[in-house]
Amino acid sequence: MPPAQLHPRIAALREAGETRVKVAASDIDGVLRGKLLHIDKFESASTGGFGFCDVVFGWDSQDVTYDNTQVTGWQHGFPDTLARIDPDTARRVPWDGDVPFFLAEFISPDGSPFPLCPRQTLRRVLARAEKLGFAVMTGFEFEWFNFRETPHSWAAKRGVDPEPITPGMFGYSLLRMADHPDFFRALMDEMAAFGVPIEGLHTETGPGVLEAALLFSPALEQADRAILFKTGAREIGKRFGIMPSFMAKWSAKYPGCSGHIHQSLSDGQDNVFFAADHPRRMSPLFESYLAGQVQCLMEFAPLFWPTVNSYKRLVDGFWAPVKPTWGMDNRTASFRVLAGSPKATRLETRCPGADVNPYLAMAAVIAAGLHGVEQGLKLTAPPITGTNQGAEGIARAPRTLIETTRVFERSAIARDWLGDTFVEHFAATRDWEWRQWLDAVTDWERQRYFEII
Repeated sequence: MPPAQLHPRIAALREAGETRVKVAASDIDGVLRGKLLHIDKFESASTGGFGFCDVVFGWDSQDVTYDNTQVTGWQHGFPDTLARIDPDTARRVPWDGDVPFFLAEFISPDGSPFPLCPRQTLRRVLARAEKLGFAVMTGFEFEWFNFRETPHSWAAKRGVDPEPITPGMFGYSLLRMADHPDFFRALMDEMAAFGVPIEGLHTETGPGVLEAALLFSPALEQADRAILFKTGAREIGKRFGIMPSFMAKWSAKYPGCSGHIHQSLSDGQDNVFFAADHPRRMSPLFESYLAGQVQCLMEFAPLFWPTVNSYKRLVDGFWAPVKPTWGMDNRTASFRVLAGSPKATRLETRCPGADVNPYLAMAAVIAAGLHGVEQGLKLTAPPITGTNQGAEGIARAPRTLIETTRVFERSAIARDWLGDTFVEHFAATRDWEWRQWLDAVTDWERQRYFEII
């Protein structure tokens, strides 16, 4: 058989004299795991894939192996899983000598999508959207705190008392932007060169906290941008002695960090969420999509709130919505409807935190919305006004990871859209995360009980 033809973007690398290429793929927590490959190995991998140890789905964010998973684990010996490079993700890393970079996704031995792969999970949802006749357009917004720390200084502090890069509560502050102008410029310019264009960047309320909105794009591209943004911000920050943190809630004194997701559906030509003759300019399809998210929020909740810490963000009066509510341009609602021009009409899902795996959070919001479209769901409650006015009878979100995990694991809707294997594996990983928390002894406990009890 003749050798497989190289994709033009890949063939061009050798012609340009490149000798090494970075590749990476998402693990279950949204951490990019990757390798630096010699150009010969990369060219070979680009046509047939390359082996990547499946432990990236068998351990947690601290590289501790799960004791309760079935698809991967010690019982299987952690073999290689095939990773397939996506040539459409080609880009260069400006802060790393312009080294070529590609994202990969995981494939099962029979050539089908690997059921635990987050990028493949999102693809599964988007393929179903396409069968329904829709292209999904999305945009991520992230809030995150920035600290004057290095990995060594932070390790020496043992997780206590990080130093923010600026003091005080200065949302939308030009003054605070002037404190670290080189960092701001690097984020805007180098992210754009990295294929992750930032639409807007500003300070948020809290010491050293920023918010970035990524430019709207098709959903898979947006999820790629989102996971690359989180990694890229950390790598850029190192150059300035800054450690970004996307932890949902690092301090009880300050608001948490969100990961809002904007969405609209297109039929290939028009934004089908817009209806000029509707009082709210919302099409019936938009209402069904919104109703699906309102109804299914709790069934997909661990994908919005994936860590023990996620639930510390869900506090009344700290900006994070705590009930499955919707409103017209209302930032206190979980689902903020922005209904204006045919181009701008969209839904902002405000529930997720910045600690999400972007592929999985994206898959969850789209699946919930399209479930509503498939079922022709109707909005059963009016929009809230003010601060949760009209939501008095709506139950608030659970406050623990294990509660939402149990709902997710039992959800027929989640299994329908994401697959039984994925749901069972992800639920097992969240159960593990919860048990690690149960075993931990915290500073709060020592301060509260050490002397007096």
